[in-house]
Order: sequence, then structure tokens, then C-alpha cells
Amino acid sequence: MSRTWALRKHGPAGGQGGTPGSGTAAGLRRLKAGLGPRNVLDVLKRRFHSGELGSVPVALGLVVVWIIFESLNENFLSPRNLSGLSVDIVGTGMISVGVVFVLLLGEIDLSVGSVSGLAAAAFAVLNVQHGVPEGLALLFAVLGGMVIGAIQGFFFAKVGVPAFVVTLAGLLGWNGLMLYILGSSGTINLDDKGLLAMLTGYYFTNVAAAYGLAAFGTAGYFLASYHDARRRRAAGVPARPLSEILLRTGVLAVITTASAAVLNQFLGLPLALLIFLVVLVGLDFVLRRTRYGRMIFALGGSVEASRRTGLNVDLVRISVFMMSGTMAAVGGLFLASRVTSASQTSGAGLLLMDAIAAAVIGGTSLFGGRGRTWSALLGVLVIQSIASGVALMGIQTAVQFMITGGVLLIAVVIDSLARRAQKAHGRV
Repeated sequence: MSRTWALRKHGPAGGQGGTPGSGTAAGLRRLKAGLGPRNVLDVLKRRFHSGELGSVPVALGLVVVWIIFESLNENFLSPRNLSGLSVDIVGTGMISVGVVFVLLLGEIDLSVGSVSGLAAAAFAVLNVQHGVPEGLALLFAVLGGMVIGAIQGFFFAKVGVPAFVVTLAGLLGWNGLMLYILGSSGTINLDDKGLLAMLTGYYFTNVAAAYGLAAFGTAGYFLASYHDARRRRAAGVPARPLSEILLRTGVLAVITTASAAVLNQFLGLPLALLIFLVVLVGLDFVLRRTRYGRMIFALGGSVEASRRTGLNVDLVRISVFMMSGTMAAVGGLFLASRVTSASQTSGAGLLLMDAIAAAVIGGTSLFGGRGRTWSALLGVLVIQSIASGVALMGIQTAVQFMITGGVLLIAVVIDSLARRAQKAHGRV
């Protein structure tokens, strides 16, 4: 109960999103830590032993993947390939964001692939075959995903059917419905100059757009981090020192400015990437800065403790599956935009596995209570980078499967070790 109360009062700790604070003593040690290499290594060692490494492993893994593929093929880090990569990650990334919400409860949603395909099919049928305006058809498709999530959440929360079984049934049922509404044609081509096609086909060619986004994002991060540190100190809880905030801001500034420079060397800032980043920031705010987000983390930490504090467990569970269904529909629409069609293969193949793997590889715990929306971005970057590198080198797809499977296993092992370390420190 004390853990849930602390989450409600102060929100998640300033470290890995959604992870409860590591205690006053650890917080004071962080306040005293400087920026020297030895102190940085000491901080990393403490975080490793306490299970608080956060996104460090996946970030290092991404760098390793990029170095390996660039050494094997000099076109891997070319502006053209990286620009294409920034658009390719959006569809799967959107779906993975919804999966993060479900994983925070320690549950799983196996239906997201089928829901994404159904949303694309519904849009195509409404717009192409029935003449419904694109904007309205998009709205109906997204609302359809939300309703599906509510139905599955109801059976899980109210009826008591395990989420695995409910969403497995959804995987089959919604895929069958998609095939039914597509009819005998099997494939419906979309307007390649329409609103949906613009989602992944439009670029802001003015160089100021990419650099402006980089500057705005960096400044926003600094202001949010500084305000959060002041608020936490005023509340008497551990907070990041200004030196650490400045270091993080500097690293972010380098990354975002370099990314903007690379994008401007090809076509500019993709609209799809901009929308994805806005969604990530918005939902990250919901998870870490709102009462609803704190309820999700509290429920993922302990169902019984949350229930005893008066939290409406069933409502939160239903809403989380609604979020998963909504984001699956949004992701399906972006995937349809990329190929300007909806077909019987929409939402099939490795999409489900990639969406779940991206969330886990990015740092979201399978045990619930730990993760951030940014996990989806990091994880899908790793997965799509592997796919892009394998394609550039002309290697068999089987190799991609093996590499991705190995990365996923490593991520789960790190997650398990982190949870064991947290138990040893009395934080689980």
C-alpha cells in the first residue's frame, strides 16, 4: 500500500520511466555524483546491481548494430536509407506503443496485428468502395480499434478470462472479419495522392523544419527535466542534479541535431516521423505526469495494493486494452499508407512479434510496472535496423529472424536480472 501511495503522491521516479524510486539513500548518492568518468562508471555499476539500467543496454545495442552493418555496407548509414528507416518504424512503432500500456500491467495483447489489418481494411472499404471521405473513414477505423480494445478489456477485467486467451481469440476472429470485409478481391488499392498516403509520403523539405524540431525537442526536454527536479526537491524526494540534466540535454542535442542534418540531406523531415514523436511525447506525459498514468504503474506493481487504495482496477484494465486497440488501428493505417493498399496480408506475418518484441527490447518489463512509451521507439529502431541491414546485404530473411530472436532473448534476460536485483533491494 505504501508503494502505491507514493506513486500517487509523487509519480514515477526520475530514472527509468515508471520505476518506483530507489530510495532516499540512493537518491542522495546520485545528487553527490559528479560528471567524471569514474563517477559515471560508479553510477552505472550501482544501477546495474540495483536493476536500474533503464534504456542504456538497448541504446548501446543499437549503436553496435549500426556499426556492424555500416562496416559491412557503407550505404547503411546513408541519408537515403536512414530517412527510409525513420518512416518504416512508424507503423510498427505505433502498435508497439499500445503494447507498452498492456505490458505495464504485466499482461499481453496478441490481437494487435489482426486489429491493425482490420483497421486498414475497414478504411479501404469505406473510402474506396463506399465513397466515405478519407477523414471520416480514418476516424471510423480508429474508433473501431478502440471498440475492439474495449470488448477484449471487458472480457478480461469483468468476466475474468485471461488476457492471453481473449486476445488470442481476437487474433483469429478479427483476422477473419478482415478477410470477410475485403471480399473476393482480396486487395484494395488506395489513392496514392490521398490523405492517408500523405501520412508516410509527405516531407517538410525546408531545412528549418528538422532543425527547429531538434531545437524545440531539446529545449522542451531541459525545461521539463528542470521543472521536475525542482518539484521533486520541494516534495522532499530524490531528484537529478543540474549537472546530470545538462549532460543529458547535451547528449540529446547532439543526437537530434545530427538526425536533423541527416534527414535534410535527403528529402527533409518526414510527416510520419513527426506524428510518431508527438504521439510518444503525449503518451509519455500521460503515463508519467497524470493520475491515470500513476494508476497504471501502481496496478502493474501490485493489483491487491491498488484495489485496497480504492483504485478502480477493472476500469483501468479496460482502458489500457482500449489504448492498445486504438494504437493498433493507428499503426495499421500507417502501414497501409506505406504500401497504399489494404490486402489479406495486412497485419499478418511478423507484425505481431515485431510489435511485442520492440516494446520488450526497448526496456518495458514483461513482469509489469516498468517501462516507457520511448521503449517502442528504441525497440523498433533495433528491429527495423536489423531488417534494413539484412536487406541491403542481400542476406536470407532467416538470418534476420535469428538475429532478432537473439536480441529479444538478451532483452528478456536483462529484464529478468533487473527484476531479481530489484527484489534483492526490496523494490518489488
